[in-house]
Amino acid sequence: MIGPVNAIFGWCVLALVFVDELLAMAAFGVWGWQHDPRWLLVWLLPVVAMTVWFLFASPKARYGSTPVREVAKVAVFALAVLALADAGHETWAVALLVFSVVVNGLALLPSIRILVERE
Repeated sequence: MIGPVNAIFGWCVLALVFVDELLAMAAFGVWGWQHDPRWLLVWLLPVVAMTVWFLFASPKARYGSTPVREVAKVAVFALAVLALADAGHETWAVALLVFSVVVNGLALLPSIRILVERE
């Protein structure tokens, strides 16, 4: 049984994990805006990243076995950080890297994993 304080903390962490995923998609859009054809890449790269996430990294991913899910998550976040750095936003790239590691590390705590597994 999980207490109400732990449940609130857990759901806050999971909300931040979702924000982290949105930030990664935005990073791909930022990189796409810096390269030609801008009009195509600014929306196509985030859609490709979302598709990879949906198929391999999401909690209910069709092809998301344990090692595949972890590799897909690391790949998406690493490429998002590299995309921001390549677009000239090195400080934001480091901030995204740190935020991603901290939030996803917290999401691995047993009391938070229980919340995901119950759903």
